[in-house]
Amino acid sequence: MAENEETTGEVSSGLQVELFHPESDRKPGDRNIQKFGFDIHPVIFPVALGLIALFTVVTLILGAQAANIYSSIRSFFEGNFGWFFLLAVNIFMVTILYFALGKFGSIRIGGVEAEKEFSDFSWMAMLFSAGMGIGLMFYSVSEPLYYYGNVPGFFGYKAQTGEAASAAVAQTFFHWGFHPWAIYGLVGLGLAFFSFNRGLPLTFRSIFWPLLGERIYGWPGHVIDLVTVFATLFGLSTSLGLGVAQVNTGLSYVGGNILGIVNIPTGIVPQIILIAGITAIATASVAAGLDAGIKRLSTVNLYLMFILLTFMILVGPTVYIFGTWVQGLGTYFGNFLSLSFFTGTQGNGSATVSGWTVFYWAWWIAWSPFVGMFIARISKGRTVREFVIGVLFLPSLFSTIWLSTFGGSALFNSLNGNGQALAIYNEAGQTVAMFALLEQFPLGAISGSLATLLVITFFVTSSDSGSLVVDHLTSGGKHDVPKTQRIFWAVTEGAVAALLLWGGGLNALQTAAIATGFPLALILIVMCFTVYQGLSNEYEILQSQQFAEHIQKRSVEDDANAVTSSGMVTDGKGNPDPESID
Repeated sequence: MAENEETTGEVSSGLQVELFHPESDRKPGDRNIQKFGFDIHPVIFPVALGLIALFTVVTLILGAQAANIYSSIRSFFEGNFGWFFLLAVNIFMVTILYFALGKFGSIRIGGVEAEKEFSDFSWMAMLFSAGMGIGLMFYSVSEPLYYYGNVPGFFGYKAQTGEAASAAVAQTFFHWGFHPWAIYGLVGLGLAFFSFNRGLPLTFRSIFWPLLGERIYGWPGHVIDLVTVFATLFGLSTSLGLGVAQVNTGLSYVGGNILGIVNIPTGIVPQIILIAGITAIATASVAAGLDAGIKRLSTVNLYLMFILLTFMILVGPTVYIFGTWVQGLGTYFGNFLSLSFFTGTQGNGSATVSGWTVFYWAWWIAWSPFVGMFIARISKGRTVREFVIGVLFLPSLFSTIWLSTFGGSALFNSLNGNGQALAIYNEAGQTVAMFALLEQFPLGAISGSLATLLVITFFVTSSDSGSLVVDHLTSGGKHDVPKTQRIFWAVTEGAVAALLLWGGGLNALQTAAIATGFPLALILIVMCFTVYQGLSNEYEILQSQQFAEHIQKRSVEDDANAVTSSGMVTDGKGNPDPESID
Protein backbone atom coordinates (compact mmCIF):
# COMPACT_ATOMS: atom_id res chain seq x y z
CA MET A 1 0.00 0.00 0.00
CA ALA A 2 1.37 3.38 -0.88
CA GLU A 3 2.48 5.41 2.08
CA ASN A 4 0.96 8.81 1.55
CA GLU A 5 -1.13 11.28 3.44
CA GLU A 6 -4.28 10.31 1.54
CA THR A 7 -4.27 6.78 2.94
CA THR A 8 -3.05 7.70 6.37
CA GLY A 9 -5.71 7.36 8.99
CA GLU A 10 -8.27 5.47 6.95
CA VAL A 11 -10.62 3.44 9.09
CA SER A 12 -12.08 0.04 8.40
CA SER A 13 -14.67 -0.29 5.66
CA GLY A 14 -16.63 -2.82 3.68
CA LEU A 15 -16.94 -6.27 5.17
CA GLN A 16 -15.47 -5.19 8.51
CA VAL A 17 -18.16 -2.55 8.93
CA GLU A 18 -20.96 -4.90 7.90
CA LEU A 19 -20.16 -7.69 10.34
CA PHE A 20 -17.87 -6.43 13.09
CA HIS A 21 -18.65 -2.82 13.96
CA PRO A 22 -21.00 -2.29 16.93
CA GLU A 23 -24.51 -1.07 16.26
CA SER A 24 -24.02 2.60 17.05
CA ASP A 25 -24.75 5.79 15.18
CA ARG A 26 -21.77 7.54 16.81
CA LYS A 27 -18.56 8.20 14.90
CA PRO A 28 -15.17 9.50 16.08
CA GLY A 29 -15.33 13.26 16.45
CA ASP A 30 -18.95 13.47 15.26
CA ARG A 31 -19.78 16.24 17.76
CA ASN A 32 -16.55 18.19 17.49
CA ILE A 33 -16.27 21.95 17.31
CA GLN A 34 -14.50 23.11 14.14
CA LYS A 35 -13.30 26.70 14.33
CA PHE A 36 -10.12 28.72 13.77
CA GLY A 37 -8.31 25.78 12.17
CA PHE A 38 -9.08 23.44 15.10
CA ASP A 39 -11.20 20.29 15.20
CA ILE A 40 -11.72 19.70 18.92
CA HIS A 41 -13.79 17.57 21.26
CA PRO A 42 -16.11 19.97 23.12
CA VAL A 43 -15.22 18.52 26.54
CA ILE A 44 -11.77 16.93 26.38
CA PHE A 45 -9.91 19.82 24.72
CA PRO A 46 -10.98 22.71 26.99
CA VAL A 47 -11.01 20.70 30.22
CA ALA A 48 -7.62 19.13 29.50
CA LEU A 49 -6.12 22.50 28.64
CA GLY A 50 -7.52 24.01 31.84
CA LEU A 51 -6.23 21.18 34.01
CA ILE A 52 -2.79 21.37 32.44
CA ALA A 53 -2.59 25.11 33.11
CA LEU A 54 -3.90 24.73 36.67
CA PHE A 55 -1.56 21.88 37.56
CA THR A 56 1.45 23.68 36.12
CA VAL A 57 0.69 26.87 38.06
CA VAL A 58 0.02 25.02 41.33
CA THR A 59 3.24 22.99 40.99
CA LEU A 60 5.25 26.16 40.41
CA ILE A 61 3.62 28.04 43.30
CA LEU A 62 4.01 25.21 45.82
CA GLY A 63 7.57 24.44 44.71
CA ALA A 64 9.31 22.19 47.24
CA GLN A 65 6.01 21.46 48.97
CA ALA A 66 4.62 20.00 45.72
CA ALA A 67 7.74 17.89 45.36
CA ASN A 68 7.28 16.51 48.87
CA ILE A 69 3.61 15.70 48.27
CA TYR A 70 4.26 13.89 44.99
CA SER A 71 7.26 12.09 46.48
CA SER A 72 5.19 10.88 49.43
CA ILE A 73 2.50 9.53 47.12
CA ARG A 74 5.07 7.77 44.97
CA SER A 75 6.90 6.33 47.99
CA PHE A 76 3.64 5.02 49.42
CA PHE A 77 2.78 3.07 46.28
CA GLU A 78 6.32 1.83 45.63
CA GLY A 79 6.82 0.82 49.25
CA ASN A 80 3.48 -0.92 49.75
CA PHE A 81 2.57 -2.10 46.28
CA GLY A 82 5.88 -3.06 44.69
CA TRP A 83 4.70 -6.67 44.68
CA PHE A 84 1.59 -5.58 42.78
CA PHE A 85 3.59 -3.86 40.03
CA LEU A 86 5.72 -6.98 39.56
CA LEU A 87 2.69 -9.26 39.45
CA ALA A 88 0.72 -6.96 37.13
CA VAL A 89 3.46 -6.68 34.53
CA ASN A 90 3.87 -10.46 34.49
CA ILE A 91 0.14 -10.75 33.89
CA PHE A 92 0.49 -8.37 30.94
CA MET A 93 3.32 -10.50 29.56
CA VAL A 94 1.33 -13.75 29.77
CA THR A 95 -1.77 -12.10 28.31
CA ILE A 96 -0.11 -10.67 25.20
CA LEU A 97 1.73 -13.94 24.54
CA TYR A 98 -1.57 -15.81 24.81
CA PHE A 99 -3.13 -13.47 22.27
CA ALA A 100 -0.24 -13.95 19.84
CA LEU A 101 0.43 -17.68 20.16
CA GLY A 102 -3.20 -18.83 20.48
CA LYS A 103 -6.16 -18.80 18.12
CA PHE A 104 -6.34 -14.99 18.08
CA GLY A 105 -2.94 -14.68 16.41
CA SER A 106 -4.33 -14.72 12.88
CA ILE A 107 -6.81 -11.86 13.48
CA ARG A 108 -5.80 -8.86 11.39
CA ILE A 109 -5.82 -5.33 12.81
CA GLY A 110 -8.26 -3.40 10.66
CA GLY A 111 -10.14 -6.49 9.52
CA VAL A 112 -9.76 -9.18 6.89
CA GLU A 113 -9.45 -6.64 4.06
CA ALA A 114 -6.97 -4.31 5.79
CA GLU A 115 -3.61 -3.47 4.22
CA LYS A 116 -0.47 -2.16 5.89
CA GLU A 117 -0.01 1.59 5.98
CA PHE A 118 3.76 1.44 6.49
CA SER A 119 6.62 -0.81 5.48
CA ASP A 120 8.06 -3.11 8.14
CA PHE A 121 11.21 -1.00 8.45
CA SER A 122 9.32 2.30 8.80
CA TRP A 123 6.96 0.70 11.32
CA MET A 124 9.83 -0.62 13.42
CA ALA A 125 11.66 2.71 13.26
CA MET A 126 8.64 4.66 14.49
CA LEU A 127 7.62 2.37 17.33
CA PHE A 128 11.20 2.07 18.58
CA SER A 129 11.84 5.82 18.42
CA ALA A 130 8.66 6.52 20.37
CA GLY A 131 9.12 3.73 22.91
CA MET A 132 12.73 3.40 24.00
CA GLY A 133 15.27 5.33 21.99
CA ILE A 134 16.10 8.22 24.31
CA GLY A 135 16.09 6.01 27.40
CA LEU A 136 18.70 3.72 25.92
CA MET A 137 20.91 6.71 25.14
CA PHE A 138 20.61 7.89 28.73
CA TYR A 139 20.89 4.60 30.67
CA SER A 140 22.87 2.20 28.47
CA VAL A 141 26.16 3.23 30.10
CA SER A 142 25.11 4.63 33.48
CA GLU A 143 22.87 1.76 34.61
CA PRO A 144 25.40 -1.09 34.11
CA LEU A 145 28.08 1.04 35.79
CA TYR A 146 25.78 1.63 38.75
CA TYR A 147 25.12 -2.10 39.18
CA TYR A 148 28.84 -2.80 38.78
CA GLY A 149 29.45 -0.80 41.95
CA ASN A 150 26.13 -1.64 43.64
CA VAL A 151 25.39 -5.24 42.75
CA PRO A 152 21.65 -6.11 42.66
CA GLY A 153 20.66 -8.06 45.74
CA PHE A 154 19.23 -10.87 43.62
CA PHE A 155 22.73 -11.89 42.54
CA GLY A 156 24.67 -11.09 45.70
CA TYR A 157 28.12 -10.87 44.10
CA LYS A 158 31.06 -8.80 45.25
CA ALA A 159 31.09 -5.30 43.74
CA GLN A 160 33.51 -4.32 40.95
CA THR A 161 34.33 -7.88 39.91
CA GLY A 162 33.69 -9.93 36.79
CA GLU A 163 30.67 -11.50 38.46
CA ALA A 164 29.33 -8.04 39.28
CA ALA A 165 29.72 -7.05 35.61
CA SER A 166 27.76 -10.14 34.54
CA ALA A 167 24.99 -9.35 37.03
CA ALA A 168 24.92 -5.71 35.86
CA VAL A 169 24.32 -6.73 32.26
CA ALA A 170 21.57 -9.24 33.13
CA GLN A 171 19.76 -6.79 35.42
CA THR A 172 19.87 -4.09 32.75
CA PHE A 173 18.55 -6.55 30.13
CA PHE A 174 15.70 -7.32 32.51
CA HIS A 175 14.70 -3.69 32.86
CA TRP A 176 14.89 -2.93 29.12
CA GLY A 177 13.76 -6.25 27.67
CA PHE A 178 10.45 -8.03 27.31
CA HIS A 179 8.54 -6.59 30.25
CA PRO A 180 8.31 -2.92 29.18
CA TRP A 181 7.46 -3.88 25.62
CA ALA A 182 4.75 -6.25 26.91
CA ILE A 183 3.11 -3.23 28.57
CA TYR A 184 3.34 -1.12 25.42
CA GLY A 185 2.24 -4.02 23.22
CA LEU A 186 -0.85 -4.79 25.28
CA VAL A 187 -2.05 -1.18 25.27
CA GLY A 188 -1.18 -0.75 21.58
CA LEU A 189 -3.02 -3.92 20.59
CA GLY A 190 -6.14 -2.96 22.54
CA LEU A 191 -6.26 0.55 21.07
CA ALA A 192 -5.57 -0.64 17.52
CA PHE A 193 -8.19 -3.39 17.70
CA PHE A 194 -11.04 -1.30 19.01
CA SER A 195 -10.24 1.61 16.70
CA PHE A 196 -9.55 -0.19 13.42
CA ASN A 197 -11.62 -3.35 13.89
CA ARG A 198 -14.58 -1.79 15.66
CA GLY A 199 -14.51 1.72 14.17
CA LEU A 200 -14.38 3.33 17.62
CA PRO A 201 -12.42 6.52 18.44
CA LEU A 202 -8.64 6.16 18.64
CA THR A 203 -8.66 7.02 22.33
CA PHE A 204 -8.20 5.09 25.54
CA ARG A 205 -11.95 5.08 26.26
CA SER A 206 -12.63 2.75 23.33
CA ILE A 207 -10.86 -0.18 25.02
CA PHE A 208 -13.67 -0.27 27.56
CA TRP A 209 -16.48 -0.69 25.03
CA PRO A 210 -17.18 -4.31 26.15
CA LEU A 211 -17.88 -3.00 29.66
CA LEU A 212 -19.30 0.49 29.06
CA GLY A 213 -20.87 0.28 25.61
CA GLU A 214 -22.29 3.64 24.47
CA ARG A 215 -21.26 5.14 27.82
CA ILE A 216 -17.72 5.54 26.48
CA TYR A 217 -19.06 8.65 24.75
CA GLY A 218 -20.24 10.08 28.08
CA TRP A 219 -18.47 11.17 31.24
CA PRO A 220 -16.95 7.74 32.04
CA GLY A 221 -15.12 7.98 28.71
CA HIS A 222 -14.30 11.66 29.23
CA VAL A 223 -12.58 10.90 32.55
CA ILE A 224 -10.54 8.10 31.00
CA ASP A 225 -9.35 10.31 28.16
CA LEU A 226 -8.61 13.28 30.44
CA VAL A 227 -6.35 11.10 32.60
CA THR A 228 -4.62 9.90 29.43
CA VAL A 229 -4.07 13.44 28.13
CA PHE A 230 -2.72 14.49 31.51
CA ALA A 231 -0.29 11.54 31.79
CA THR A 232 0.86 11.90 28.18
CA LEU A 233 1.54 15.62 28.08
CA PHE A 234 3.16 15.85 31.51
CA GLY A 235 5.16 12.67 31.00
CA LEU A 236 6.55 14.06 27.76
CA SER A 237 7.12 17.52 29.19
CA THR A 238 9.07 16.20 32.15
CA SER A 239 11.14 13.91 29.94
CA LEU A 240 11.84 16.77 27.57
CA GLY A 241 12.81 19.09 30.41
CA LEU A 242 14.96 16.56 32.23
CA GLY A 243 16.45 15.17 29.04
CA VAL A 244 17.82 18.45 27.76
CA ALA A 245 20.26 18.18 30.65
CA GLN A 246 21.94 15.33 28.76
CA VAL A 247 21.93 17.31 25.51
CA ASN A 248 23.40 20.31 27.33
CA THR A 249 26.01 18.16 29.03
CA GLY A 250 26.84 16.38 25.77
CA LEU A 251 27.39 19.61 23.86
CA SER A 252 29.48 21.01 26.71
CA TYR A 253 31.55 17.85 27.16
CA VAL A 254 32.23 17.29 23.46
CA GLY A 255 32.98 20.96 22.80
CA GLY A 256 35.11 21.52 25.89
CA ASN A 257 36.55 18.24 27.22
CA ILE A 258 36.96 16.32 23.95
CA LEU A 259 37.48 18.96 21.26
CA GLY A 260 38.78 21.69 23.55
CA ILE A 261 37.43 24.43 21.30
CA VAL A 262 34.42 25.88 23.11
CA ASN A 263 33.07 25.80 26.65
CA ILE A 264 29.32 25.66 26.25
CA PRO A 265 27.65 26.72 29.50
CA THR A 266 25.34 24.36 31.34
CA GLY A 267 22.33 25.39 33.35
CA ILE A 268 18.69 26.41 33.16
CA VAL A 269 19.04 29.17 30.54
CA PRO A 270 20.94 27.06 27.96
CA GLN A 271 18.51 24.21 28.58
CA ILE A 272 15.47 26.41 28.00
CA ILE A 273 17.07 27.56 24.74
CA LEU A 274 17.57 23.90 23.81
CA ILE A 275 13.93 23.14 24.63
CA ALA A 276 12.89 25.97 22.31
CA GLY A 277 15.07 24.59 19.51
CA ILE A 278 13.90 20.99 19.96
CA THR A 279 10.28 22.14 20.13
CA ALA A 280 10.69 24.14 16.91
CA ILE A 281 12.02 21.08 15.08
CA ALA A 282 9.30 18.87 16.57
CA THR A 283 6.66 21.40 15.55
CA ALA A 284 7.88 21.37 11.95
CA SER A 285 7.90 17.56 11.99
CA VAL A 286 4.41 17.16 13.43
CA ALA A 287 3.08 19.84 11.07
CA ALA A 288 4.41 17.82 8.13
CA GLY A 289 2.25 14.88 9.22
CA LEU A 290 2.82 11.27 10.17
CA ASP A 291 4.22 10.15 6.83
CA ALA A 292 6.22 13.18 5.77
CA GLY A 293 7.48 14.16 9.22
CA ILE A 294 7.50 11.58 12.00
CA LYS A 295 8.13 8.54 9.80
CA ARG A 296 11.11 10.11 8.03
CA LEU A 297 12.67 11.43 11.21
CA SER A 298 12.21 8.06 12.94
CA THR A 299 13.92 6.37 10.01
CA VAL A 300 16.82 8.81 10.29
CA ASN A 301 16.99 7.99 14.00
CA LEU A 302 17.31 4.29 13.33
CA TYR A 303 20.04 4.80 10.74
CA LEU A 304 21.98 7.01 13.17
CA MET A 305 21.63 4.35 15.87
CA PHE A 306 22.97 1.70 13.52
CA ILE A 307 25.91 3.93 12.58
CA LEU A 308 26.83 4.67 16.22
CA LEU A 309 26.30 1.04 17.21
CA THR A 310 28.46 -0.28 14.37
CA PHE A 311 31.15 2.29 15.13
CA MET A 312 31.32 1.27 18.78
CA ILE A 313 31.47 -2.43 17.94
CA LEU A 314 34.37 -1.81 15.53
CA VAL A 315 36.49 0.57 17.63
CA GLY A 316 35.52 -0.90 21.01
CA PRO A 317 36.36 -4.29 22.54
CA THR A 318 34.58 -6.26 19.80
CA VAL A 319 35.10 -9.76 21.17
CA TYR A 320 34.21 -8.64 24.68
CA ILE A 321 31.01 -6.98 23.39
CA PHE A 322 29.74 -10.13 21.69
CA GLY A 323 30.81 -12.27 24.62
CA THR A 324 28.95 -9.93 26.97
CA TRP A 325 25.84 -10.14 24.80
CA VAL A 326 25.77 -13.94 24.68
CA GLN A 327 26.60 -14.38 28.36
CA GLY A 328 24.17 -11.63 29.33
CA LEU A 329 21.38 -13.34 27.42
CA GLY A 330 22.19 -16.61 29.16
CA THR A 331 22.08 -15.03 32.60
CA TYR A 332 18.93 -13.09 31.72
CA PHE A 333 17.02 -16.08 30.36
CA GLY A 334 18.38 -18.41 33.03
CA ASN A 335 17.00 -16.16 35.77
CA PHE A 336 14.03 -14.77 33.84
CA LEU A 337 11.23 -16.12 36.03
CA SER A 338 13.08 -15.50 39.28
CA LEU A 339 13.91 -11.91 38.33
CA SER A 340 10.34 -11.33 37.17
CA PHE A 341 8.92 -12.23 40.57
CA PHE A 342 11.80 -11.13 42.84
CA THR A 343 10.58 -8.61 45.44
CA GLY A 344 13.59 -8.68 47.76
CA THR A 345 11.28 -9.23 50.71
CA GLN A 346 13.20 -12.21 52.06
CA GLY A 347 16.76 -11.01 52.05
CA ASN A 348 19.00 -8.29 50.64
CA GLY A 349 17.69 -6.84 47.41
CA SER A 350 14.68 -4.69 48.16
CA ALA A 351 16.66 -1.52 47.41
CA THR A 352 17.23 -2.55 43.79
CA VAL A 353 13.62 -3.64 43.39
CA SER A 354 12.04 -0.47 44.79
CA GLY A 355 14.68 1.93 43.48
CA TRP A 356 14.93 0.52 39.97
CA THR A 357 12.50 -2.26 39.00
CA VAL A 358 9.32 -0.83 40.54
CA PHE A 359 10.35 2.63 39.36
CA TYR A 360 10.74 1.35 35.80
CA TRP A 361 7.52 -0.65 35.81
CA ALA A 362 5.54 2.34 37.13
CA TRP A 363 7.19 4.62 34.55
CA TRP A 364 6.49 2.25 31.62
CA ILE A 365 2.86 1.91 32.75
CA ALA A 366 2.51 5.69 33.08
CA TRP A 367 3.88 6.08 29.55
CA SER A 368 1.82 3.23 28.08
CA PRO A 369 -1.16 5.37 26.94
CA PHE A 370 1.18 7.58 24.91
CA VAL A 371 3.43 4.88 23.42
CA GLY A 372 0.61 2.36 23.06
CA MET A 373 -1.63 4.82 21.22
CA PHE A 374 1.16 5.81 18.85
CA ILE A 375 1.96 2.15 18.13
CA ALA A 376 -1.74 1.52 17.53
CA ARG A 377 -1.92 4.45 15.12
CA ILE A 378 0.77 2.98 12.85
CA SER A 379 -0.12 -0.74 13.03
CA LYS A 380 -3.14 -1.18 10.78
CA GLY A 381 -2.97 -4.22 8.51
CA ARG A 382 -0.83 -6.45 10.73
CA THR A 383 -2.01 -9.67 12.32
CA VAL A 384 -2.04 -9.96 16.10
CA ARG A 385 0.83 -12.45 15.91
CA GLU A 386 2.88 -10.19 13.63
CA PHE A 387 2.13 -7.22 15.86
CA VAL A 388 3.29 -8.96 19.03
CA ILE A 389 6.44 -10.35 17.42
CA GLY A 390 7.29 -6.91 16.09
CA VAL A 391 6.51 -5.02 19.30
CA LEU A 392 7.69 -7.53 21.90
CA PHE A 393 10.63 -9.45 20.48
CA LEU A 394 12.48 -7.32 17.92
CA PRO A 395 12.91 -4.13 20.03
CA SER A 396 13.86 -6.25 23.04
CA LEU A 397 16.53 -8.07 21.02
CA PHE A 398 17.92 -4.82 19.64
CA SER A 399 17.98 -3.32 23.13
CA THR A 400 20.14 -6.18 24.42
CA ILE A 401 22.63 -5.66 21.57
CA TRP A 402 22.77 -1.92 22.24
CA LEU A 403 23.19 -2.40 25.99
CA SER A 404 25.91 -5.01 25.48
CA THR A 405 27.79 -2.70 23.15
CA PHE A 406 27.81 0.46 25.26
CA GLY A 407 27.29 -0.96 28.73
CA GLY A 408 29.69 -3.80 27.95
CA SER A 409 32.34 -1.38 26.70
CA ALA A 410 31.99 0.67 29.88
CA LEU A 411 32.43 -2.47 32.00
CA PHE A 412 35.44 -3.49 29.91
CA ASN A 413 36.97 -0.08 30.56
CA SER A 414 36.43 -0.63 34.28
CA LEU A 415 37.78 -4.19 34.38
CA ASN A 416 40.58 -4.02 31.82
CA GLY A 417 41.11 -0.36 30.94
CA ASN A 418 41.88 2.90 32.69
CA GLY A 419 38.56 3.01 34.56
CA GLN A 420 37.85 6.57 33.45
CA ALA A 421 34.28 5.85 32.32
CA LEU A 422 33.33 4.77 35.85
CA ALA A 423 35.35 7.53 37.51
CA ILE A 424 33.75 10.30 35.45
CA TYR A 425 30.30 8.76 35.95
CA ASN A 426 30.80 8.74 39.73
CA GLU A 427 31.98 12.34 39.62
CA ALA A 428 29.62 13.95 37.09
CA GLY A 429 26.56 11.68 37.07
CA GLN A 430 24.35 9.97 34.51
CA THR A 431 24.12 12.75 31.93
CA VAL A 432 27.81 12.56 31.06
CA ALA A 433 28.29 8.77 31.20
CA MET A 434 27.80 8.09 27.47
CA PHE A 435 30.19 10.85 26.42
CA ALA A 436 32.81 9.86 28.98
CA LEU A 437 32.76 6.33 27.54
CA LEU A 438 33.09 7.46 23.91
CA GLU A 439 36.07 9.61 24.90
CA GLN A 440 38.00 6.46 25.88
CA PHE A 441 38.01 5.13 22.31
CA PRO A 442 39.31 6.45 18.95
CA LEU A 443 37.48 9.30 17.21
CA GLY A 444 35.72 10.24 20.41
CA ALA A 445 34.92 13.72 19.13
CA ILE A 446 33.05 12.33 16.12
CA SER A 447 31.19 9.66 18.06
CA GLY A 448 30.37 12.12 20.86
CA SER A 449 28.95 14.59 18.34
CA LEU A 450 26.92 11.81 16.73
CA ALA A 451 25.60 10.72 20.13
CA THR A 452 24.53 14.29 20.92
CA LEU A 453 22.75 14.55 17.57
CA LEU A 454 21.02 11.24 18.24
CA VAL A 455 19.81 12.39 21.66
CA ILE A 456 18.33 15.50 20.04
CA THR A 457 16.58 13.62 17.23
CA PHE A 458 15.15 11.12 19.72
CA PHE A 459 13.72 13.96 21.76
CA VAL A 460 12.19 15.43 18.64
CA THR A 461 10.51 12.14 17.66
CA SER A 462 9.23 11.63 21.20
CA SER A 463 7.85 15.15 21.22
CA ASP A 464 6.07 15.00 17.87
CA SER A 465 4.79 11.46 18.52
CA GLY A 466 3.36 12.63 21.82
CA SER A 467 1.80 15.69 20.21
CA LEU A 468 0.13 13.43 17.65
CA VAL A 469 -1.31 11.28 20.44
CA VAL A 470 -2.68 14.30 22.32
CA ASP A 471 -4.19 15.47 19.03
CA HIS A 472 -6.11 12.20 18.73
CA LEU A 473 -7.31 12.38 22.32
CA THR A 474 -8.50 15.99 22.14
CA SER A 475 -10.20 15.57 18.76
CA GLY A 476 -12.51 12.77 19.87
CA GLY A 477 -10.32 10.02 18.45
CA LYS A 478 -10.17 11.23 14.85
CA HIS A 479 -7.28 9.81 12.85
CA ASP A 480 -6.47 13.04 11.04
CA VAL A 481 -6.49 16.44 12.72
CA PRO A 482 -5.76 19.92 11.33
CA LYS A 483 -2.19 21.11 11.11
CA THR A 484 -2.98 24.08 13.37
CA GLN A 485 -4.00 21.72 16.16
CA ARG A 486 -0.89 19.57 15.78
CA ILE A 487 1.30 22.68 16.03
CA PHE A 488 -0.61 23.93 19.07
CA TRP A 489 0.06 20.83 21.16
CA ALA A 490 3.72 20.59 20.12
CA VAL A 491 4.26 24.18 21.26
CA THR A 492 2.23 23.63 24.46
CA GLU A 493 4.36 20.65 25.40
CA GLY A 494 7.59 22.63 24.97
CA ALA A 495 6.17 25.61 26.88
CA VAL A 496 5.15 23.45 29.85
CA ALA A 497 8.60 21.85 29.94
CA ALA A 498 10.35 25.23 29.83
CA LEU A 499 8.13 26.73 32.54
CA LEU A 500 8.62 23.82 34.89
CA LEU A 501 12.36 23.74 34.27
CA TRP A 502 12.60 27.46 35.01
CA GLY A 503 10.42 27.15 38.12
CA GLY A 504 12.10 24.01 39.47
CA GLY A 505 9.04 21.81 39.22
CA LEU A 506 10.21 19.16 36.75
CA ASN A 507 11.40 16.60 39.28
CA ALA A 508 8.19 17.00 41.25
CA LEU A 509 6.11 16.50 38.13
CA GLN A 510 8.09 13.44 37.09
CA THR A 511 7.36 11.95 40.48
CA ALA A 512 3.68 12.76 40.04
CA ALA A 513 3.64 11.10 36.61
CA ILE A 514 5.18 7.94 38.07
CA ALA A 515 2.60 7.97 40.87
CA THR A 516 -0.10 7.54 38.23
CA GLY A 517 1.37 4.11 37.47
CA PHE A 518 -0.67 2.40 40.20
CA PRO A 519 -4.18 3.42 39.07
CA LEU A 520 -3.18 2.86 35.45
CA ALA A 521 -1.97 -0.64 36.33
CA LEU A 522 -5.43 -1.43 37.69
CA ILE A 523 -6.96 -0.11 34.47
CA LEU A 524 -4.62 -2.24 32.35
CA ILE A 525 -5.61 -5.38 34.26
CA VAL A 526 -9.25 -4.66 33.39
CA MET A 527 -8.10 -4.00 29.83
CA CYS A 528 -6.72 -7.55 29.59
CA PHE A 529 -10.30 -8.75 29.96
CA THR A 530 -11.86 -6.25 27.55
CA VAL A 531 -9.32 -6.99 24.81
CA TYR A 532 -9.92 -10.71 25.33
CA GLN A 533 -13.66 -10.10 24.96
CA GLY A 534 -13.14 -8.14 21.76
CA LEU A 535 -10.81 -10.69 20.17
CA SER A 536 -13.11 -13.55 21.18
CA ASN A 537 -16.04 -11.86 19.51
CA GLU A 538 -14.01 -11.24 16.36
CA TYR A 539 -12.83 -14.85 16.25
CA GLU A 540 -16.36 -16.20 16.68
CA ILE A 541 -17.62 -14.11 13.76
CA LEU A 542 -14.67 -15.16 11.58
CA GLN A 543 -15.58 -18.81 12.26
CA SER A 544 -19.32 -18.30 11.75
CA GLN A 545 -21.50 -19.44 8.89
CA GLN A 546 -22.58 -15.85 8.33
CA PHE A 547 -18.98 -14.80 7.66
CA ALA A 548 -18.44 -17.73 5.29
CA GLU A 549 -21.55 -16.74 3.35
CA HIS A 550 -20.34 -13.15 3.06
CA ILE A 551 -16.98 -14.32 1.75
CA GLN A 552 -18.66 -16.59 -0.77
CA LYS A 553 -20.93 -13.73 -1.87
CA ARG A 554 -17.91 -11.44 -2.29
CA SER A 555 -16.13 -14.10 -4.32
CA VAL A 556 -19.09 -14.46 -6.65
CA GLU A 557 -19.30 -10.68 -7.08
CA ASP A 558 -15.58 -10.46 -7.88
CA ASP A 559 -15.92 -13.13 -10.56
CA ALA A 560 -18.98 -11.47 -12.06
CA ASN A 561 -18.84 -9.10 -14.97
CA ALA A 562 -17.81 -5.54 -14.16
CA VAL A 563 -18.39 -2.28 -15.97
CA THR A 564 -15.23 -0.25 -16.62
CA SER A 565 -15.06 3.51 -16.30
CA SER A 566 -15.53 3.80 -20.08
CA GLY A 567 -18.72 1.81 -19.94
CA MET A 568 -17.30 -1.37 -21.52
CA VAL A 569 -18.47 -4.62 -19.96
CA THR A 570 -15.62 -6.97 -19.01
CA ASP A 571 -15.31 -10.41 -17.57
CA GLY A 572 -13.80 -11.03 -14.15
CA LYS A 573 -10.27 -10.93 -15.64
CA GLY A 574 -10.67 -7.50 -17.23
CA ASN A 575 -11.09 -8.82 -20.82
CA PRO A 576 -13.83 -7.34 -23.04
CA ASP A 577 -17.05 -9.32 -23.09
CA PRO A 578 -17.80 -9.98 -26.82
CA GLU A 579 -21.56 -10.05 -26.18
CA SER A 580 -21.44 -6.47 -24.88
CA ILE A 581 -19.89 -5.05 -28.08
CA ASP A 582 -22.47 -3.59 -30.49
